[in-house]
Amino acid sequence: MTTLTLDACSQYYKLTKPKVVYLIVFTAMVGMLLAAEGAVPLDTFVFGLLGIGLAAASGAAINHVVDEHIDRIMERTRNRPLVSGELDQKSALIFALSIGTLGITLLLVFINLLTAVLTLFSLVGYALIYTMYLKRATPQNIVLGGAAGAAPPLLGWTAVTGSVDTEALLLFLIIFVWTPPHFWALAIRRRKEYAKADIPMLPVTHGVNFTKIQILLYTILLVVVTMMPFIVQMSGLIYLAGALALGMGFLYYAIKLYYDKKPDVIAMKTFGYSIFYLSLLFAFLLADHYARVFIRGWFL
Repeated sequence: MTTLTLDACSQYYKLTKPKVVYLIVFTAMVGMLLAAEGAVPLDTFVFGLLGIGLAAASGAAINHVVDEHIDRIMERTRNRPLVSGELDQKSALIFALSIGTLGITLLLVFINLLTAVLTLFSLVGYALIYTMYLKRATPQNIVLGGAAGAAPPLLGWTAVTGSVDTEALLLFLIIFVWTPPHFWALAIRRRKEYAKADIPMLPVTHGVNFTKIQILLYTILLVVVTMMPFIVQMSGLIYLAGALALGMGFLYYAIKLYYDKKPDVIAMKTFGYSIFYLSLLFAFLLADHYARVFIRGWFL
């Protein structure tokens, strides 16, 4: 009985796409810490990240439910809990709605109305608008649906401040522009599977060469956008140096992908680098922030 219970917990855990949720919670945490003048109150930190994380996990679980028939077709998703039969759709949906409700409730009770509402919009945007409609309707699905995935640092910011400020919108913009080259690199590698599943991803509808051009253009735009925190004096030289170095790395992969005649291998390397890029970029934001706090404290 214990083994079955532990196994069921493991399957529900997989349902939440934990690696994705960890990145979401990390970027939300960075948004919180950047927004705070001093230390973030412990209750805000804990309940804010817990609420945002639970809502993100709920969206991921709903995605599993809606996309079960697609997951059966695609190689990379064939071992997901619903496809393998470890969980059924009813149980998965109840689980998703329960943790989503809990997450929004925590934000409403312990954080503020604005963060709860924005998190709910993000959840609906990803789980319903993107997953159920945009993903199947247009090759620009990941661009239009990217707003939901770009929300976490904004949510972290509003959890602390209760307001939507310019700095928070810059954090949102960085992830929004990062999302297309990140996901289209994966879509190039998985284009045959998307075609088989009748999902109109850009490499399927417009071809690999067109997609490679778009990845390169968005990567250039991303490098420009990541300079903005320094330009508006939100961040300093530590962040600038890190953002430039990381941006040059992303450009290297985008250019290499553009010229590669057999792009599958480099596409996956680009996809992998994009995750490393975003994690380290936000780490540089954090390091720069606390370096400046320390310097101000030292001289004052």
